[in-house]
Amino acid sequence: MTIADLLASFDAARAGAEMHGLMEELFPVPRSITGDGLRATLKRVAGAVPLTLHEVPTGTPVFDWTVPREWNLRDAYVADPSGRRWIDARRSTLHVVGYSIPVRARLSLAELRPHLHALPEHPTRVPFRTSYYRETWGFCLSQQQLDRLPDGEYEVVIDATLADGSLTYGEWLHEGERREEILISTHCCHPALANDNLSGIALATALGKRLARCRTRYSYRFLFIPGTIGSITWLARNQGTARRIAHGLVVVCVGDAGRLTYKKTRRGDAELDRVVAHVLRESRKDHEVVEFFPWGYDERQYSSPGFNLPVGSLSRTPHGKYPEYHTSADDLAFVRPESLADSLATYLEILAVLEGNQRYRSTNPKCEPQLGKRGLYRAVGGQPGMPEELPLLWMLNLADGQHTLLEVAERARLPFADVRRAADALVAAGLLVEDGSR
Repeated sequence: MTIADLLASFDAARAGAEMHGLMEELFPVPRSITGDGLRATLKRVAGAVPLTLHEVPTGTPVFDWTVPREWNLRDAYVADPSGRRWIDARRSTLHVVGYSIPVRARLSLAELRPHLHALPEHPTRVPFRTSYYRETWGFCLSQQQLDRLPDGEYEVVIDATLADGSLTYGEWLHEGERREEILISTHCCHPALANDNLSGIALATALGKRLARCRTRYSYRFLFIPGTIGSITWLARNQGTARRIAHGLVVVCVGDAGRLTYKKTRRGDAELDRVVAHVLRESRKDHEVVEFFPWGYDERQYSSPGFNLPVGSLSRTPHGKYPEYHTSADDLAFVRPESLADSLATYLEILAVLEGNQRYRSTNPKCEPQLGKRGLYRAVGGQPGMPEELPLLWMLNLADGQHTLLEVAERARLPFADVRRAADALVAAGLLVEDGSR
């Protein structure tokens, strides 16, 4: 089976339900950049994709960074003297600032307030806040909750450990005909956020499950990593392997109802950039292509000047551009199965073009070969307008070993799939051979 075969039999409703179901399973898991919640998430993914889990010890130097101590949260709450929990991490892990140090104290409301985070502009939402690399503590709550807190003394508990341990990430290599790799990378460290985090995990898992059944030209490397520190750690440990990455996509925010948005590679004119632009254009759906900028997700680590890998990012509404971003409103209801399915189908389309983007040479380069006697031309000619055989004619004319199929499609203003079918028909008729220089 090829990726093109996967597309031909793609069941959008089934794929959307599958991915949303995985998100429902993983939504309650208390994830962070390290710890047991991250491991539990990766082990669940490993049940669908044959991940290898790597543990990198605390204190390991990774370029200018150091693998941090491991954080695990057991419980966190703010309670009044009667024992009523006004803030409770059991209701949502967003209620505690990620990586908060352990705390057991009795504080007045005035003493507690500097450690409370809310969103006055969205009074019903709980924000997502972290403090990975500065030892502090805090709680997140809605502005409505904050306004209702009565004066008095509160029991403040963050039952957590912050100790030497390890950073965990998951990796799987699907081996193809070539050693050159296509990287699929997603972060898996955010708790209780559906679009920013879980949608990427769900799509990458669904994509990996499907590719596992395929024969491919490229090899595919899947990385499920904690954001920023995960990609930095992988790159520090795999500098030789990184040189094999020919194309890469960071999967993030792929489940909302917004239009698809592609953030180009740092190079801006990589083959991947042209492929994604072509796929989105041919989809006839609303979309946006934006230039690279050094902010966002792990594409900025893969694209750092010491690596300069051709890695872009395909999302729907970009991070920070939708009001639910990094709040409790980014929940399971915000993510739509049909959007997940559309995103997955687009990823498959992109990979199908990358897989099929070969160069060919004509075995009959002097004038057009006679297509009719090979069953490739209609029986009755003379009709007005462009012939239906135009993809065949374009393919024959540009089959000089210098043009990829994508270049043929762009110049002819034809869908890649039409040019691909024309090339296959001409190869079967003995009129084209694949150019081995690519």
